[in-house]
Amino acid sequence: MNHQQITTTTRRNFLKSTLTLPVAFAAGPSLLAQSLAATNAPADGDALPRRQLGKHGPQVTMLALGGMMAALSPDYLDIAWAMGIRYFDTADCYLKGNSEKIMAQWLAKYPERRKEIFLVSKDHPHKGPEQLLEMIDKRLAACGTTYLDAFYIHGLGPREYGQDSLNWPKSDAYKKAAEQLKSSGKVKMVGFSCHDGRLTDYLGSAAAGGFLDIIMLAFNPFYEKGGAFDQSLTACHQAGIGLVAMKTMRSTKDVPKRLPEFDKLGLTTHQAVLQAVWSDPRIAAVCNMIDNVDQMQSSTAAVRSYKEPLKLAHMELLRETIMAGRRTMCTGCPSCEAFARQTDFAFHDISRFVTYYEQDGNTEARAFYHALPLNVRDLSKVNLTALRAGCHFKTDYPEIMRRAERYFA
Repeated sequence: MNHQQITTTTRRNFLKSTLTLPVAFAAGPSLLAQSLAATNAPADGDALPRRQLGKHGPQVTMLALGGMMAALSPDYLDIAWAMGIRYFDTADCYLKGNSEKIMAQWLAKYPERRKEIFLVSKDHPHKGPEQLLEMIDKRLAACGTTYLDAFYIHGLGPREYGQDSLNWPKSDAYKKAAEQLKSSGKVKMVGFSCHDGRLTDYLGSAAAGGFLDIIMLAFNPFYEKGGAFDQSLTACHQAGIGLVAMKTMRSTKDVPKRLPEFDKLGLTTHQAVLQAVWSDPRIAAVCNMIDNVDQMQSSTAAVRSYKEPLKLAHMELLRETIMAGRRTMCTGCPSCEAFARQTDFAFHDISRFVTYYEQDGNTEARAFYHALPLNVRDLSKVNLTALRAGCHFKTDYPEIMRRAERYFA
C-alpha cells in the first residue's frame, strides 16, 4: 500500500468514525464546535482532569490518545483536542510511519498547541539503549517538533532485544543515554513501553536503576494484591517513575455494554473499566487506541466523571464480567508470568497479534507473526492446556493458537 492509498484509507476510516456524531459533523471541520456542543463536549477545548506523572514529570491528562488507529488524521486529532485530550502517543512504526507524520501535519497547523500537549514517540534500539542518541533526531523530524516530552524504547522484551535487556533499565549505558538525551533539550523524559511476559522483571529492574522517568505498561486493575507485579508497581512509583497504563481495554470487546450496577453510577461497562484503572493512584494516565468518535466521547466522559475509586464489589463484578467474555489476551496473572520465564514460546506476542487482527482489522499482524523466529512459535514444545488451566483468567490459549495458525500460517 503506497502513501496515497494509506492517506485515502485513513480519511475513509475517519469519515466512518464520525457517523456516531450528528451528520453535520462530517460536512466539515468548521462545524466541529456545533457538533461537540450537541454531545455536551467542551467546544473550547478545556483539558481533561490531570494527574502528576512521576516525581519530576508534569501534570498530564488522565487519558492519552494512542497513535495506531486507522481513523487517525489531523481532523481526528482536532476532535481529541476539542474533547480535552492533551497527551498523544505515537511511534516510529505506527501506521507504517504515518502516525508521526500525521502528528507533524497537525502541529504545523496549530504550532501554538505544541507547548500545551504531552507528546511521546518510541524507537527500537536493537544495538543497545545508547542507540537512542542516534535515533532522536529522526523521531523529532518525523513528528515535526524540536523536542519530545517522552522518548521510549518500544516494546522492551528479551525476544526482540535479547536477554541482557532485562538489565538495561538499571544499566550504566541506559542511564548515560537518558542523561544525554535530557541534557540536549531534545527529550524531557526517558523510559520504555512493555507488554512482555517478563514485565514484572523489567519493572523491578527499572525500580532498582532509579533513573528512568516513565514506563508505559500493559495493565489491568485485577492484579494479585501484594503479589510480585503489585510490589514492582509500588517500587517504581516510590522511585519516582511515572506509570502509564496500556492494553486496558483489550479484554473487553465482548462484555455487555451496560450492567444495572454501573447504570446506577452513570457508567457503561467500558467506562467502569477505565475508572477501575484510575482507581489505582499509582497510574497517572491510560493510553488507549480510541477507534472512533463514539469511543472518544465515552472515554473522555469517563475521565470527567471520575471522582473516587470504584468500590471492591464493583471491581469484582468487572472481573467476573470480563472473565465470562471471549478473550484473546490474559489480563495479567502470576501463572502466565511464571510460564513466560520457563519457555521461549511467544504466547503473549501471538495472542496480541490475534487481538490486533480480530479486533482492529490490522492485517500487519500477519507480518508481525512471521517476524517471530520459528522456534518461538513451535506448538510441539509447549503444553497450552496446562497454560490455560493455570491462567487465573482461564485464557483459552489452545484455541487462540489455532486461530493464529488459521489466520497467519
